[in-house]
Amino acid sequence: MSGVLLADRYLTPMTEADLDEVAAVERLAYEFPWSRGNFQDSLRNGYYGVCLRHVTGTLVGYCVLMPVVDEMHLLNLCVAPAAQGAGAGLTLLREAVRIAHAEKLDGMLLEVRPSNPRAIQLYERFGFTAIGRRKNYYPARHRSREDAIVMRLSFKESAHGAG
Repeated sequence: MSGVLLADRYLTPMTEADLDEVAAVERLAYEFPWSRGNFQDSLRNGYYGVCLRHVTGTLVGYCVLMPVVDEMHLLNLCVAPAAQGAGAGLTLLREAVRIAHAEKLDGMLLEVRPSNPRAIQLYERFGFTAIGRRKNYYPARHRSREDAIVMRLSFKESAHGAG
């Protein structure tokens, strides 16, 4: 992946040069965002980072992936609020699965907030199924915590995201 062009958008590997913009989009999209340091640590640890940009160069979204034994863990997938609903999430998810396939992994794992029905719908449409719950996983308002739904996509059983 060295700048794959998709109609009016293109994919590139995330680099240190992208991190200020990535962190800015993260802050716009989430009430409890990752810090720039979280992204920096991910890249330094050899995780995969992918940026999706409009042909104008504007960052549309990104994802961060961590290979773990025989699976890819989707740590973060984010689409800029202004770009949501136009297929960017699906584009990033397809690229994440493509990378996992290229690494010859057996599946993909992720966590998602129960309060994020759009993301859950995207993952289910792609073929992910809920396999469990992590109690008090995410920070939430008023110093409380929100559970995470754990979802998995098995490459041996799925059609690899016809969605």
